[in-house]
Amino acid sequence: MRAIRHRRRSIPALAALAATAVAAPVLLAATPAAAHPREGGLARELVTDVTARGAYRHLAKFQQIADANGGNRAAGTPGHAASAAYVHDTLKKAGYQVSYQDFDVFEAHTRTERATVLGAAPRELPTAAFTFTPSTPAGGLTAPLALARVDETPGCDAADYPAGAFTGKIALVKRGACTFVEKQKAAAAAGAAGVIVYNHSGTTPVRGGFSSPAEGVIPSAGITLADGEALAAAAAGGEVTVRLDLDQEHVKRTTRNVIAETKGGRSDRVVTVGAHLDSVPEGPGINDNGSGSAGLLEVALQLAREGANTKGKGPANKVRFAWWSAEELGLLGSEHYVAQLSARQKKDIALYLNFDMIASPNPVQFVYDGDDSDRTGAGAGPAGSAQIEALINGFLDKKGKPHEGSDFDGRSDYGPFIANGIPAGGTFTGAEGVKTAEQALRYGGTAGAPYDPNYHGAGDTLKNLDLKAFDTNLDVIAHAVGTYAQDLSSLGR
Repeated sequence: MRAIRHRRRSIPALAALAATAVAAPVLLAATPAAAHPREGGLARELVTDVTARGAYRHLAKFQQIADANGGNRAAGTPGHAASAAYVHDTLKKAGYQVSYQDFDVFEAHTRTERATVLGAAPRELPTAAFTFTPSTPAGGLTAPLALARVDETPGCDAADYPAGAFTGKIALVKRGACTFVEKQKAAAAAGAAGVIVYNHSGTTPVRGGFSSPAEGVIPSAGITLADGEALAAAAAGGEVTVRLDLDQEHVKRTTRNVIAETKGGRSDRVVTVGAHLDSVPEGPGINDNGSGSAGLLEVALQLAREGANTKGKGPANKVRFAWWSAEELGLLGSEHYVAQLSARQKKDIALYLNFDMIASPNPVQFVYDGDDSDRTGAGAGPAGSAQIEALINGFLDKKGKPHEGSDFDGRSDYGPFIANGIPAGGTFTGAEGVKTAEQALRYGGTAGAPYDPNYHGAGDTLKNLDLKAFDTNLDVIAHAVGTYAQDLSSLGR
């Protein structure tokens, strides 16, 4: 699961990002019977056949691959390439139609990130260069500050930059309400030579960024709330000159999605299931998201075996499994995939199921809030999302497993599908958010501690798993895939 850096420009239906990507537990309203398709034999068989023991072997393989490749499986690295090859070759042997989808990604390597307030007593500010920012000229960019208007949408609109006041200057903008890309472009359109964004809370500099170097128009960096407010107060009373010194290298690499689908089943009723395969560079990514990737792989293998055991009789609907790359760089793999689809191909996708972090060591059972019953953050998903949520919740209820809603906050690969009107759903067990006392009573674990204390870190290893949560979510995947492979009536298909 990607960190919160900036809101995705490609998900217009989503509201502002939630700080911890979780919603408070809310009792679900009664769901129409049509939302619960009858559980078929395939779903029951898959739930029986798919086990944590079986899926764990894939996690062990991902750990082995990371250990042999610098400790990570990040997009564009040998560790990710080896992970993709393992998934591809395993599914090929199982009889799937498997393909790679290559695309380019960029890495940002920051060599210098410095902002200095000049004057009689120069002082350096804690500074964070935005990911994929253009570099400043050698020696830095020295210019007076110009203050963007601070309102409910600070620095988001042309009106926030008075005509002629920003030409050749460094714009000082408060964080919030729109993407960093939008703030930067608005400042550049007003003639600013650079932009500094100060935080809206906390004590750390803004760590923003863009999806690719192409989005970077002018040198951009973040500073703290306190420093930003101090600069704004000083600049309101007279000219303040700042030297912004940014030096960042952008390296292009090729990475790939892995797409596998059943040979049979109706191609105009495609059940698409996805998980991102890449880790962050800082660690092997066994929970994030080796867990979802291993779960999908094991379900796919058992689905193939079910077909073989019934003399080749496959599911009624085509099932397409996807292992995305570059999710950690901003959902780039899933965005690339959806962007390549024709209008007809998008229409043929009946639904998208997403599984990202399903074995967190201090877990909560989150289910994406397709009907917006929690009234938190973004609204409901596209038509059919409520029925997906109801299917998953009904299964968990039947198993006696507590659960609660999670907002569609744009942090994982359902985003591009939702943006194109495709119903979506899925589960996850928590990232860097902190478990409440109420959640600890419901699920066990430690209140006041993160759901995953090793989120995006070197400690996200085989030791960073709750195998009971993993087993529960494997059952969810198996039940949903088995159900929708045979029956899409609840979605009106």
